[in-house]
Amino acid sequence: MREMKYDGGFSLIESLFAIILVGLAVASLLAANSAFTKANGTGTDLSTAEFLVEQLRELTALLPVVEPNTPESGVDIFGPEAGETLATYDDLNDFDGLTFSPPIDAKRNPLADLSGFSQQITVQNVNASDFEQVVADHGSFFVRVTVKVYLNSKEISLASWLRARY
Repeated sequence: MREMKYDGGFSLIESLFAIILVGLAVASLLAANSAFTKANGTGTDLSTAEFLVEQLRELTALLPVVEPNTPESGVDIFGPEAGETLATYDDLNDFDGLTFSPPIDAKRNPLADLSGFSQQITVQNVNASDFEQVVADHGSFFVRVTVKVYLNSKEISLASWLRARY
């Protein structure tokens, strides 16, 4: 039998093995790029949601918790009083149960560029000794404000904070 010598180049098996290795490397890079792109998009959405929470926190930070001009009945209702609009809300509880879509900024302006997002705000009285326990409206000097941010109807962020009534 004759002995075969390979003086130059690669054998067919060596070439196939190199092509398989290069193909696996390219496929891995594409999969990693796709995963990084998705993670980056999710991070951007979460950052936008936190921005929208902060806009409502800033908007409501200096508002009194209850109606500063008590109505004739002497009882302040939770939620907006009759005839009030976003521009005239003058206390924190006016925002109870509202959803803003498109979301609004701290100056009450709609953010049309973020129309896929919405902000939902809830204001609840909580027990003074157990902030997790919700009590009747005006049943405590403490309220919990909860803001949920949605992207295309899917909740992506939730934040709560406490405010003292006086």
